[in-house]
Amino acid sequence: MPKLVVDSSIWVDFFNKKTSVEIEHLKSLLLSIQWSSPVIILPVIMQEVLQGIEKDKHYNIIKENLQGFEYIEYNPYEFSIKAAEIYRGLRRKGITIRKANDCLIAALCIEYNIPLFHNDKDFDNIAKHTSLKIYKKGK
Repeated sequence: MPKLVVDSSIWVDFFNKKTSVEIEHLKSLLLSIQWSSPVIILPVIMQEVLQGIEKDKHYNIIKENLQGFEYIEYNPYEFSIKAAEIYRGLRRKGITIRKANDCLIAALCIEYNIPLFHNDKDFDNIAKHTSLKIYKKGK
């Protein structure tokens, strides 16, 4: 199984025990792990997930679990510029991305050629105008 980044739009629903096709697929990805997970966590995604957790007990458990995934280290200055370039390029086309972090996530996925599994229409807009690869179940 190829590596993929799972966005906070999927993780938050997963940890809130919501149901959707995406959540069921994430569960199957996590359960099918034999030697290593295909899931990569980005620091910015970890922050987005953790900052919304109210109970300390849940926070600590989820933090520990997320820290078990492979992650990408990156130069924050370099990728801040790449994210800004994505945002500006889309604005020139009349597209506004609601969260600046989404442009950072996209920049990292593009640079490292890792598909993004998400449930956020802003990423679909980014993918239409960049080389961002979107992960779809079964692909």
